[in-house]
Amino acid sequence: MEPLASKIRPKSLKEFVGQEHLVGEGNPSTGSGPGPLRVAIEKMHLFSFILWGPPGSGKTTLAKIYAKSLDAKLYELSAVSAGKADIKAIVQDKTGLPAQAGDQPKVLFLDEIHRFNKAQQDFLLPYVETGEITLIGATTENPSFEVISPLLSRCRVFVLNALSLEEMAKIIKQTGFKLDKKATDWLCAMANGDARQAILMLESTKELYGAITVETLKDTLQAKFLRYDKKGEEHYNTISAFIKSMRASQPDAALYYLARMIDAGEDPKFIARRMVIFASEDVGLAHPTALVVANDVFRAVEIIGLPECAINLAHGVAYLCECKKDRSANDAYFKAVEDVKVYGNLPVPLKLRNAPTELMKELEYGKGYEKYAKDDFLPEKLKGKKYL
Repeated sequence: MEPLASKIRPKSLKEFVGQEHLVGEGNPSTGSGPGPLRVAIEKMHLFSFILWGPPGSGKTTLAKIYAKSLDAKLYELSAVSAGKADIKAIVQDKTGLPAQAGDQPKVLFLDEIHRFNKAQQDFLLPYVETGEITLIGATTENPSFEVISPLLSRCRVFVLNALSLEEMAKIIKQTGFKLDKKATDWLCAMANGDARQAILMLESTKELYGAITVETLKDTLQAKFLRYDKKGEEHYNTISAFIKSMRASQPDAALYYLARMIDAGEDPKFIARRMVIFASEDVGLAHPTALVVANDVFRAVEIIGLPECAINLAHGVAYLCECKKDRSANDAYFKAVEDVKVYGNLPVPLKLRNAPTELMKELEYGKGYEKYAKDDFLPEKLKGKKYL
């Protein structure tokens, strides 16, 4: 049976909900023009592009609308299972799709393009370069990290946003299911901007319970799935927000991002390691015992494990947030690194050199060294340089 999401999929921009910055009609009163994808469709402009956005934001639907509007022959592949042979079959038109009249352009919709490895992307590149294939890639990951530069340079990147609560409510209404405002609001919040998940929830709840209420939706869901991939961009976004919140001494924000990571299944030892680094990098000399506390948190995480070690992490996070911050030791080290890169291995002053042999002593290695001397121990070329 065809899934509901496929049944109600918009066939034109008139039916499409969301992404106004890409497909909106514009507003002359505010000076905003129509979105770039709308302009391309209206002018029948054929070009390769990548749709980058969160799940359920309309990437597949927009690709289908674009290809249909340009009367192109659409080929759909998932980078998870497709390979070079599939690309070759499209070029040679041995896919089994029915032939259509006219010289139709070939549009390849490659879902999860970030899952194509470098060799596969290299294979696809010349066909995109020559125009034999017009590529529409879809990805939830930053294409600048996942798509090879030559291929990326031949595609325009369009960023899709998570759907707003109002847009989600419109899509839920399009399903034809009857549910009250309370259930609609709950479902919109739960889906987190993912229209596909909301539609699937509605379909499953209707099949299981008949009536759609907050209670039956909760029973269907059982557990909320957060959008988080340990190897994806959202992983790096969340850990970045976590570190920056501690740096700004904002315990509420830091604890929130900690909770998100734990709830999404992040390795608690990864979080603890970041806290140990933070203790030296950001707290530093302002509170040297922060490193001791962070190390103890890491040790506690190793011994206790989840779920209880989340309490140890929260304790450490709150402590690090409250500490005064001093990055001077961290900054001093990287200033020294820069001089190492610029000057290379400058000669160590003779008096600081080790002298295990008679020859070295004759060469005055170690001569004049005093344990608590005040004179500068830096190499001659860096005398007087201050890092700290």
